[in-house]
Amino acid sequence: MVTNPLPALARRIAQKRWVMRMAPIVVPLERFVRWVTRGRYGVLDLAGLPSIEITVAGRKTGIPRTTSLLYVPRGGDFLIVGSNWGSTEHPVWSANLRAASTATARLRGERFEVSVTEVAGVDRKRAWDLAVEFWPGYRMEHKLSGGRVFRIFELRRS
Repeated sequence: MVTNPLPALARRIAQKRWVMRMAPIVVPLERFVRWVTRGRYGVLDLAGLPSIEITVAGRKTGIPRTTSLLYVPRGGDFLIVGSNWGSTEHPVWSANLRAASTATARLRGERFEVSVTEVAGVDRKRAWDLAVEFWPGYRMEHKLSGGRVFRIFELRRS
């Protein structure tokens, strides 16, 4: 059985500081790959990593906003972390999710509704530990952010 070496390589590369400067390249490339594959795949999928596309209403405008994100599998649920490439600011999508109780997700072309819960308290520590174990780059992004407490959300199929 041949295993895909790309996820392990991506996890190693993601721990390098220079990767955080790649956002201006990766984000448009992600949109292009999603467009070409009609939403079935993104850049992370091509690297063998799990990605999910989330659509949620903007908290101020009500206009649907779509973002592709790495997710951390947790049973049948999805954890997403608002690391924002190590920025000192929270990502806008996290403020929109915080204001919503539901969102639409697309995973490998399948669309479904999810309930949205911001992970807090004791469960947040467990979720953070799981996220860092799954994606070690979060630790470096946390340092780059100046120690900002990343918002973590659990998405559960409705």
